[in-house]
Amino acid sequence: MSYLNTANVTGASALMHGADLPSPIRTSQSMWPDFLVGQDDKPVRVILIDDDQHMQRVVAQELMLDARTLLIGMASSVKEGRKLIKQHEFDVMLVDVNLNDGLGFSLIELMKFQRPSAEAIMFSVMESDDQVLRAFEVGAAGYLVKHSWFGSYPQAVLQVANGGAYITPHLARRLIKKFDANAPAAQRESRASSGAVSELLSDREKEVLRQVANGYTSAEIATRLEISALTVNSHIKNIYRKLRVRTRAQAVQFASLRKLF
Repeated sequence: MSYLNTANVTGASALMHGADLPSPIRTSQSMWPDFLVGQDDKPVRVILIDDDQHMQRVVAQELMLDARTLLIGMASSVKEGRKLIKQHEFDVMLVDVNLNDGLGFSLIELMKFQRPSAEAIMFSVMESDDQVLRAFEVGAAGYLVKHSWFGSYPQAVLQVANGGAYITPHLARRLIKKFDANAPAAQRESRASSGAVSELLSDREKEVLRQVANGYTSAEIATRLEISALTVNSHIKNIYRKLRVRTRAQAVQFASLRKLF
């Protein structure tokens, strides 16, 4: 397991299994709003768990090149990942599906118990719909495919850290088609209960859920609805409780299938 000196990016290359990395020049987006999480003086803290040394090096360098993200530790197995989760305060975990001693899903479940305020992004060389759905079911807020042209690890980290979800366009299209194919059966099964479920949510909660479905963060929803971010998060917690879900992705999927908005 590798630990990065968070104040010394130049020395980080020595930790990359002896890789000869150039000293990165950290940059940030010039138009990054100051109300979003991930500022130069307070970057999003990230841990990375992947047993592919090449990908670990690539992802680590991407994160180090962006001043809004700070890589604080790396691991290459489930065992090392458990230690990393327990020993470090962090905001986002990037974890591979298949590790040399098990599956990354167990680490997301541990993270949700040990660090409930943290978010998880799963990534893999595979594009299995079942893996993607399971990742979201255990609490992931994003899923990336390795070597994808659309994959941006810092952007994914920043998006989930600000209350959003992240998935590559190709996977999103496939999942939409999958849901469309299953929609008629799901609609028949839920028709009897959809009215009762709809009544569980207040008009404001439905509006907040609608904004979540459109990809807006809590801060953005607060601005659009002219309420505080604290109130938005309170509505989201109530939505989770009423719909019996654990993540934004599950809430949106539940509401979409039952035509709640």
